[in-house]
Amino acid sequence: MTGTTGLIVCLAVLALAGAFGMAHSRRNGRMTVRGRDAEERLTAEEVGAERLGERATLVQFSSAFCQPCRATRRILAEVAQMVEGVVHVEVDAESRLDLVRRLGIMRTPTVLVLDARGRIARRASGQPRRADVIAALGEAV
Repeated sequence: MTGTTGLIVCLAVLALAGAFGMAHSRRNGRMTVRGRDAEERLTAEEVGAERLGERATLVQFSSAFCQPCRATRRILAEVAQMVEGVVHVEVDAESRLDLVRRLGIMRTPTVLVLDARGRIARRASGQPRRADVIAALGEAV
């Protein structure tokens, strides 16, 4: 009886782990809207930029040893070059803990899409896809 019970427990744990992994991968990097983000506005000074983009700003929170941050940096820089009036700004999360806490950033990379006035229009936790970033810009502009 114990051998069968152990097998059942093992299979249940594997099924739960698989379900969690699938749910996590679906949410990873997806552009979302959070209700409390609608009230937040960021300035160029707060994110360490000379200016915000005329149409939109892509703000990336990164950390030194974050591998997905490098790929995200490339994606956002390419999109900013493709779309006129869009600026990409990278913020070191470790040196801006005040901003990280205020915005509820839980991991790196986290990407915020700001409209022309600095309002957070979309956010992604994890590495976003290029198409999702472009679609989020379309909604922010």
